[in-house]
Amino acid sequence: MSNNKSKSSRHSRDISSKTVFRNPVLCAQFIRDNINVPILKNVRPEDIEDVSERYLPYLGTEFESDTVKRIHLYDREKEQENEPVFLVSLVEHKSLVDYDVAMQLLRYMMCIWTEYRKEMEVVREGITRRKSFRYPVIIPIVYYEGRGRWTADIQLKDRISRGDMFEKWIPDFCYEVIRIHDYSNKELLERGNEMSLIMLLNKIQNESDLEEFKQISGQDVDRIVQGSPGSVVEILAAVAESLCRKLGATDAETKQCVRKVRGREMGYLFENMEKMNIQEERKKTAEARKELEEMRMKLEETQEKLEKAQKETGEAQEKLEKAQRKTDEAEEKGIRMLIESFQEMGISKEDTVSRLADKVEPGIRIRELVDRYWR
Repeated sequence: MSNNKSKSSRHSRDISSKTVFRNPVLCAQFIRDNINVPILKNVRPEDIEDVSERYLPYLGTEFESDTVKRIHLYDREKEQENEPVFLVSLVEHKSLVDYDVAMQLLRYMMCIWTEYRKEMEVVREGITRRKSFRYPVIIPIVYYEGRGRWTADIQLKDRISRGDMFEKWIPDFCYEVIRIHDYSNKELLERGNEMSLIMLLNKIQNESDLEEFKQISGQDVDRIVQGSPGSVVEILAAVAESLCRKLGATDAETKQCVRKVRGREMGYLFENMEKMNIQEERKKTAEARKELEEMRMKLEETQEKLEKAQKETGEAQEKLEKAQRKTDEAEEKGIRMLIESFQEMGISKEDTVSRLADKVEPGIRIRELVDRYWR
């Protein structure tokens, strides 16, 4: 690979999975091919409504890379719309296992059902309190590009402490993991659509992946994109451009790839490229992951120290309070003995109050103690 790396990479368009899933054509293809639900096998681009922005006020910016789709289902015979199906997809390049995904998805689901309730109440007040009312189905999905296995629990209850013991009180659901490396290049190619072509490109993460992609028939790839809408071709071009940058291609090589995609000649995308410096990119990735892991470990150590310090502070405070209680009890006992002694000597109650005021610390409620212990 030439040392003339792309100097204008910061100006190049990056492509996120959200951009891919925002396109209704690609999203419809993804649903039909990857969600094994008969009612969704004929979903069309026009049936899909992106409602992601609706939930950002509830969830915040950390969720802005995810997508929520409202899928409108129609009864063709009755010519009416049925209850919608919602699709929640965590799709922002999940290349590492995220063990808190189930809880993240639950927050989405609660927001969707809460909004749906408000929507239905506007249509017909009180409808959600009826026995016949049902909330819509939500299909939670994780689009995973990592090569390793997805090792996070896919059921919510497994994320809850003592889930087996208290199972009946724990809400539960499972989510789907679409792992691109579970599909062979042949399987994806046989689907014959642009979304699977994007998945093919996303699979390229090392030299063997690249060589395997080069073995695919160029005619088969080109056949997929011949009739593609312009908006889809632009997304494919952005995916190819992003891949070139990650693999260390030069400006000239990257521009050539983008031209081929726009010219619908994707079958020979990497034909004239020099050997890609994937090993260097993998090394950088490994170093970044190592650095991230070290930061996580330091954070955990700091958290443990903080918790230990808080515990020790709490224990010290408890001991101090216990010692103070004993001191107060001893002091009150001494005052009681003085009160009893003055009374036995025939000293009046008022004189006893006066004499004690001269003997004990300021702030002690003398009158209250005399009233309590005066026989």
